[in-house]
Amino acid sequence: MALPYMLKHRKFPSGLTGTGFQFTLRRANPRGVTELRERVRHADRAPRDRKADAAFLHALWHYFGMEPFERGNLDAGRLCWLYGKEVVPAEDPFDRASYEALLRIDEKVARRNFPDAFEDVFEV
Repeated sequence: MALPYMLKHRKFPSGLTGTGFQFTLRRANPRGVTELRERVRHADRAPRDRKADAAFLHALWHYFGMEPFERGNLDAGRLCWLYGKEVVPAEDPFDRASYEALLRIDEKVARRNFPDAFEDVFEV
């Protein structure tokens, strides 16, 4: 069975150094594309989880900026923590289970929730 097409964002960070948090996938999922869904971030989330969200948003901002971007090999698990808030669909209709789906950063919401992500250098 052929794997679905998945754009690989070259030079995008693969994860948060020194942790198990990944930002990208190596290859398409042979069981199908993981659907994006909005995950609730509770106030009592661990600091390392909040840091991973901020680092991922920092990478997204410095790689794509305000331009819409294809989901491609970006990790769905990490995207889901930002999806529906800082990262929103850039097309209508939007297919949550497609590697080719277009997303964009909602800069106003992202700057309010993760101001450090917009600095030139992100301290881990």
